[in-house]
Amino acid sequence: MPESSVVQVSQLSRRFGRTLALDEVSVQLQPGLVYGLVGANGAGKTTLIKHLLGLLRAQSGTVRVFDRDPVKHPVEVLRRIGYLSEERDLPDWMRVDELMRYTAAYHSGWDQHYAEQLLTQFDLDASKKIQSLSKGMRAQAGLVAAVAHRPGFLLLDEPSTGLDAVVRKDILNAIVRTIADAGSTVLFSSHLLDEVEQMSDRIIMIDSGHIVLSGDLDDLKERHHRLTVRLDARVDLPDLPGVLSAEQSGNSWLLVIEGEQDQTLALLQAAGGEVLHSRLATLHEIFLARVSRRQLLTMEG
Repeated sequence: MPESSVVQVSQLSRRFGRTLALDEVSVQLQPGLVYGLVGANGAGKTTLIKHLLGLLRAQSGTVRVFDRDPVKHPVEVLRRIGYLSEERDLPDWMRVDELMRYTAAYHSGWDQHYAEQLLTQFDLDASKKIQSLSKGMRAQAGLVAAVAHRPGFLLLDEPSTGLDAVVRKDILNAIVRTIADAGSTVLFSSHLLDEVEQMSDRIIMIDSGHIVLSGDLDDLKERHHRLTVRLDARVDLPDLPGVLSAEQSGNSWLLVIEGEQDQTLALLQAAGGEVLHSRLATLHEIFLARVSRRQLLTMEG
């Protein structure tokens, strides 16, 4: 395993009864980068996260975080991780300042000045009880607790849930980028694909327990295009290389394709088609095309 790897998951599989939640998943995360983990509900995102935290033992394959098995070495691993769960499972009976002191006791790298700065940014009253906080405020308090010890690995599960648009766009993005620029690794799972596209350096796309796409975000976008094509309604869409999705509306088609366009454009022209518009596909469009194609191939298989 390369020394620079913060996370190394190799051929990880996990079953719950008859359900195959993860199927030979391999992931490697490097320091200083922000990874967006995307997938539909039930795709396997949460199961993968639980393995990284040592909450689930690998049934098949291996999991290493900071070159340690998080199940066998929980203290060594968890003290270097900042984690915000989707459930925001914070102790209701504590005040915000008590939560900060409680968290600081477990992390020698706790930065009290940074914690206070973030509480001020969020306009959080440190004397308030957790149980009195709104959903958004709980998320903010949990985020401060997750990042104020300057973790080497920050793991965020749906961090935007409950946060208003301004906090999501400005503060959350700034926090994540600050952590990554300091050399830490950030992995965040979110269903808000526009946000993932804005914040991520690299993408891990998971569907039905499989990694269906992984790599540098800019490279992935350069490889995927969205075409608007006009084709005589009496003519069938030709068999085109790299087509991930094709939607027809009258004599128009919306295509998402992967790879070079030259052969695709030549075949369309030969069939009497006209490309009205072409641009790079968004992450949302790539995700929908990939997932729908996989479901189609599964049904055909």
